[in-house]
Order: sequence, then structure tokens, then C-alpha cells
Amino acid sequence: MKITVLSFLLIFLFLKPNFANSDELNIFGLGLYDFNKKKNEAIDFRFERRLDKKIFDLGPSVEPLYTIKPFYGIEITSDDAAYGLGGFYVEEKISRKIYLTPSFGAGLYSNGDGKDLGNVVQFRSTLELSYEIPSGDRIGLSIGHISNASLGNKNPGTEILSLSYQSSF
Repeated sequence: MKITVLSFLLIFLFLKPNFANSDELNIFGLGLYDFNKKKNEAIDFRFERRLDKKIFDLGPSVEPLYTIKPFYGIEITSDDAAYGLGGFYVEEKISRKIYLTPSFGAGLYSNGDGKDLGNVVQFRSTLELSYEIPSGDRIGLSIGHISNASLGNKNPGTEILSLSYQSSF
């Protein structure tokens, strides 16, 4: 647990000076790892950086329906499991202050003293709902699934329920 907390604090300290672009979001999440199976439960700490760089647009070129953008991040659990990943996300403003953000990523996983997910390579899909508070920051709730897509001999997967604070600072 000490390694987990120390790693998360170091990531925050070293990356904080680069948080200058107000169109990009930094996501700080706290969640329940493997919450639905209740076999390998742990606390999940998540940091994500959502970049405001267009990968490509979906829909007509004049007025695209969606813009796909990149993100990168790390998740660390209280069992010292660690997962570094990169991927893409789409953000949809569904009302004046509410956003829906699906994302998909791939990365490398180390189980530490936590759940063995069957392979080093893992994929994560997440669906998030967030609310913009008066400061312009957001508070979000997400559910994510991590799986090796049957690349390993076993594929137990895990789900994570997470609360997040999202800021452009």
C-alpha cells in the first residue's frame, strides 16, 4: 500500500507543472477494483490525461458528429497492481452541464499482490458520466472493464467503479 500511495503522489507532483492547457483534462479517480465479483477487491487510484488533439472525426467533414481524441493514464491499486495505458475517447455534452465520455485503451498490467488478469497486455473500456461544477471542473462517475481479450490462458477480467475529479489545471 505504501508503494501505491507514494507512486500516485509522485505521478501527481511530476506531471503537475505540465497542466497548462485548459482544453485538456486531468482526471483523478478513486474507485473500487473488482467491485462486482468481491473476490479481489481493492482501492483503485487513477490518473488520466485527456488530450485535446483530434485523431479523426466521425461523420460529415463540414460538421462532424464526434471527434476521437487520445488519452494516457495509470491505475494503481491498494494491492500494488499497476496498469499503464493509452487510448482514445469521445466526449458528448448531453446537456448544459453533463458529459458522457466513452473510452477505450490498451496497456501493460502488473498484478503486484492483486488479481492476476492472465496476461501483461490488457484492454480497458470505460463509460463515464460527469457534471460540470461552477468552477468549470467536473465530478464524474465511471464504470470500467479491464480484460486481456483472451490473449492469455485465462481471462478473468475485472470491473472498476470510480468517482473522479476532473480539472484543466
